[in-house]
Amino acid sequence: MMNSMVAVKKLLHTRYRVNDLEKTISFYITVLGLIEIRRHKSTRGSELVFLKAQGSNELIEICHYPASGLVEVQPDLTHLAFEVENMEAFGRHLSLLGLVFSDGPHMREDGGGIAFVDAPEGYEIELIQRSQTIACD
Repeated sequence: MMNSMVAVKKLLHTRYRVNDLEKTISFYITVLGLIEIRRHKSTRGSELVFLKAQGSNELIEICHYPASGLVEVQPDLTHLAFEVENMEAFGRHLSLLGLVFSDGPHMREDGGGIAFVDAPEGYEIELIQRSQTIACD
């Protein structure tokens, strides 16, 4: 067992580096409804934008740092997962923006399911609708 005095306390943010900062930020705000918390330039010169989902405490850090070279995301390398209230309604939202699910939705009988949508730069977003089953006492 690890000594709790040396264990990490909590996840603060996840960082994704991108080639086109504004296109990526626009996607996360317009398509996913994330909120921009802050932006600044780091001491080494990278541009950083921090975003969050309304119901989360953890942040997503979007980093633009051309000095590190071109970002090339391999297929199925990583993704961010977000909960949606209603997958069908989210699909209609995507359609209004001229977008479609890249995979799914794959719904289960209990009302839960998953789908994916492609974000800029080759990153993938997983969308999860929790089961609608209510536990009875």
